[in-house]
Amino acid sequence: MCKPLDGNHGRGITLHLMDTEAVTRAFELAKQHGSAVILEQQFEGRDHRVLVVGGRLVAVAERVPAHVVGDGIHTIDQLIDQVNQDPRRGEGHEKTLTRIKKDDALLHLLEQNGLNLQSVPEQGKTVYLRDTANISTGGTAIDRTDEIHPENRLICERAARAVGLDIAGMDLVCPDVTQSILETGGGIIEVNAGPGFRMHLHPSQGKARNVAKHVLDMLFPPGRPNQLPIVAITGTNGKSTTTRMVGHIMRLAGHCVGLTTSNGIYIGGHRIDRGDTTGPRSARTVLMDPEVDFAVLETARGGLLREGLAFENCTVGALLNIAEDHLGIGDVNTIEDLARVKGTVIEAVRKDGYRVLNADDPLTAQMQNTGEGTLIWFSRQGLANPLVAKHVQEGGTALVYGQLLEVGPGTASQAQQQQGWVLLYQDGERTPLIAVQDIPATMGGLAEFNIENSLAAAAIGIACQVSPETVAAALRSFHPSFEENPGRMNFFYEHPFTVLMDYAHNPAGLTHIGRLVEGLREKHRRVIGVLSGTGDRRDEDLVELGRIAGSIFNELIVKDDERRGREVGEGPQLVAKGAREAGLGKKHIQSIQPESAAVTAALEMARTGDLVVILASNVEDVWAQIRSFKPDRALLQID
Repeated sequence: MCKPLDGNHGRGITLHLMDTEAVTRAFELAKQHGSAVILEQQFEGRDHRVLVVGGRLVAVAERVPAHVVGDGIHTIDQLIDQVNQDPRRGEGHEKTLTRIKKDDALLHLLEQNGLNLQSVPEQGKTVYLRDTANISTGGTAIDRTDEIHPENRLICERAARAVGLDIAGMDLVCPDVTQSILETGGGIIEVNAGPGFRMHLHPSQGKARNVAKHVLDMLFPPGRPNQLPIVAITGTNGKSTTTRMVGHIMRLAGHCVGLTTSNGIYIGGHRIDRGDTTGPRSARTVLMDPEVDFAVLETARGGLLREGLAFENCTVGALLNIAEDHLGIGDVNTIEDLARVKGTVIEAVRKDGYRVLNADDPLTAQMQNTGEGTLIWFSRQGLANPLVAKHVQEGGTALVYGQLLEVGPGTASQAQQQQGWVLLYQDGERTPLIAVQDIPATMGGLAEFNIENSLAAAAIGIACQVSPETVAAALRSFHPSFEENPGRMNFFYEHPFTVLMDYAHNPAGLTHIGRLVEGLREKHRRVIGVLSGTGDRRDEDLVELGRIAGSIFNELIVKDDERRGREVGEGPQLVAKGAREAGLGKKHIQSIQPESAAVTAALEMARTGDLVVILASNVEDVWAQIRSFKPDRALLQID
């Protein structure tokens, strides 16, 4: 036989080549359908397609070449027209069978047998119109699944495994498929990686086989979860840190985590894209990655307004807090509008999923009846919050901050009892997870906002069926370093003064930074601040940002690098106004642009024992600038 090396659907194949002239003619035909031509030994017998899925034979069809049966009256041409009138036949693959074409290959085969289109076959005589039995060239199929010999079944299954195909279509030629080919002769002449299903789904004779079911069962085994677990985290502040904490928890639990954050996309701990990747396009990158078996998605307001969510539903939806930010943009004019936008994540939680909400945040707490999944509260107020107390009393799950007041001296020291702990309440039982001072991100409890973030991350971990021990181990080993959590409470101690870089950019975030600074103030001489008057905030928001900054910093440098439609200097003027209203003298307020120049000015201003707080826009460039700065040590001790 002769055929194209890289052909398909039986095109260009010629059988029964017995002399040089026939081989030459077959070679010319095959050349038209492939880049190379091969000659093979021809097995004699019937043509069968054996479908193997996931290493197991699921269907066998005997393929009969296109043919007509004579009636002693009609010509072959007329008989072909009659066959093609069958409503099951169509062009190409549009129907279960394919119409027979009167092409050169058909005419040549008739000529070989002393016939032509005007010949009139006698009653009952079968006239074959194709050498090959492909359905795509007009052939028909007879189901033989229940008849194949066990040894033939085994040979086909082993062949599929040998070539490494999950779905394989074996072309098996043998005299009788019910007999072993080891006895009758014959064999597998071809293995197809993309076999058609039509002959099995709609055989001309015999039982139809639902082969698609076997493919789906292989891809999505019954009883095994077939949806990628998705955690979606939203809120005004703390999203990035909580997202990274949860990613760390799930990695310790053994997952390959896909992570979207405001600094980039991470797959298995490796960053594959940079920038703000908190929108649905970045989420889709994670969800489509074949390596990822657990997705943790930071979900920001901007992406929700532009394109919505990248998924129909999620396993866990977490809403951390709602504070005034980005108001007046995209028809989000009030904090209630903002809450409705962020509540989209909670509405998307699956019925068998979990909703993680902040019980201490009024607008977040109002969403306790939004969505369907099981509710888990987290709270720094603990059982003093009536919502949490009632939930725990009813056997619900909550992660709270509290003390081990009732623990006796036999199980904990007095000092341990007075420490703050992350406590798990579940099914009426209380489990101390970890002491807050053992969570590096909280700085021994000074960083109150990271206590909240730790509670939220722990709640999400518990919702994802991670053991309390693993959750505690993850919180204990997660550090607020630039490498693990860039732009979120990153300290640099290698200068004679201390530098803190963070991404806080709204009044609520700056308030949290202010509380941390108050806890650190007694160890430092002055506090120098660098922040931006971001142009797309409302005037009153920028003034309020200035008021808060004026109450925190001894020296304030306002950047003008994110004008976003405002005039040059307009944003810094509003921030400076607020700082003056808070009592910070005019001589202690500067406006400097761009960001790199503002950072340089702050670092050059610093002296030994100072604390420099830089609220960065481009965290990677600023961190590199902080690390590479060379202080003038002759000036460090000068006031």
